[in-house]
Amino acid sequence: METTAWLVAAAVLAVVLLLILVIRLKFQAFVALLLVSIAFGLATGTPPVELADLVVEKMGGGLGEVALVIGLGSIFGELLRRAGAAERLAATLIDRFPDRHVAWGLGFAGFLVSIAVFIDVAIVVLVPMLYQIARRTKRSLLYYGIPLCAGLSVTHTFIPPTPGPIATAGIMGADMGLVILFGVVCGGVAVVVAGPLFGRFISERVFVPAPAEAEGAAVGGHGRPTGAGGTDDAGNTGGTAGLPEAGAGAGAGEGPALPGFGSVIGALLLPLVLILAGTTGGALLPEGSAAHTALAFIGHPVIALLLTCLYTLWFFGVRRGASAAQLQETATAALAPAGVIILITGAGGVFGGLLVDSGVGEILADAMTSWGIPIVAFGFISSAVIRISQGSGTVAMITGATLTQPLAAQMDVSDPVLALTCIAIASGGTAFSHVNDSGFWMANRYFGMSVADTLKSWTVMKTIVGLTGFAMAMLLSLVVA
Repeated sequence: METTAWLVAAAVLAVVLLLILVIRLKFQAFVALLLVSIAFGLATGTPPVELADLVVEKMGGGLGEVALVIGLGSIFGELLRRAGAAERLAATLIDRFPDRHVAWGLGFAGFLVSIAVFIDVAIVVLVPMLYQIARRTKRSLLYYGIPLCAGLSVTHTFIPPTPGPIATAGIMGADMGLVILFGVVCGGVAVVVAGPLFGRFISERVFVPAPAEAEGAAVGGHGRPTGAGGTDDAGNTGGTAGLPEAGAGAGAGEGPALPGFGSVIGALLLPLVLILAGTTGGALLPEGSAAHTALAFIGHPVIALLLTCLYTLWFFGVRRGASAAQLQETATAALAPAGVIILITGAGGVFGGLLVDSGVGEILADAMTSWGIPIVAFGFISSAVIRISQGSGTVAMITGATLTQPLAAQMDVSDPVLALTCIAIASGGTAFSHVNDSGFWMANRYFGMSVADTLKSWTVMKTIVGLTGFAMAMLLSLVVA
């Protein structure tokens, strides 16, 4: 009993230490996770030399698929960003939807754009495109901006191949196809509730005017504020080297034209379709058949992202006149932010592995079973606590998955429930965005709101996304369990 109590206490203290290192002492999350893992290992009696070997082993063991998918997905996303995919998608949907329904189109646009583009970068690119609509209709900018940001938020945190969901699924050992499937279902409902519905509600209570025409003079031909950069929630900035950006300086006739709407939709959906085909083929086709083998191969997340990346390099690079040197430079720039997320994921895997080896997972699994706490709820709560404490959604998801994975291993949950637990973890990492989140300040700046209005709109929207996603995951877990 004494050993059990100490193991649980050590795990709790390790999480507290992690928060102190990240929040108070401003340690990089990767370094903080490694230090906490080592401290926990020593505190629970792992011999120092053996502990060092375990850190190396577990760092590498959980990164194979995750590192490859995040790296390839980052190249894919950067190529689409520089080609102007986000601008084309948003501009076309804005043009095709009448003013009274454009909020729904913007929610859909955000949902698709964030498959490939970091949410903070997408805000920089797309929100200024809404200024003219808001001025024309004399509505609050929130009427259009909240649906767009709800769509961006859902895909950024619920659906691979964005880094957070990939890292979460990798740590949890979940089937990527099922995570995508449930992410679309849960996320689709969350977009509707937190996007057009809440957008209409809050825009009638908080009026945010579009910037004056004079301020729009600093905006390029496709709505990008001149010189503006973007950061993701791990603190990475979008690069500027490599391919010339589509639409850059469009007023002066510079830069390649924006890509076609159909080509953008096709590129965004390609990896999702391939991965889902692999999952569906594995479930429906006879094992060992030629069709089963082919779908399993092209539907493997690594192969699906590799094929997508090669297609994107050709269609949005070579076909549009990019040189080999430009493509290489763009791909290299894309891997810089990917590297940070991969390292944090690996360090999270070290901490989770040590929790499993120590026996904490078995202790907590027994306690949860006796208390009747579903693993889906535990995943949401653990991720939400980290999210509220330190701000980064990506770090919250990785840490939440790290704490939840030992329970999943002990409780022997089914593949669908494991995937839904990933969605719950993502929901916790999305909700409760406030002043310690970089996305909060991006919204504050680009919507031109006060802090109070940002809390009333952005924070509530993100919280609705998280709570709706969690509620859907809980309901579905009762059906598929």
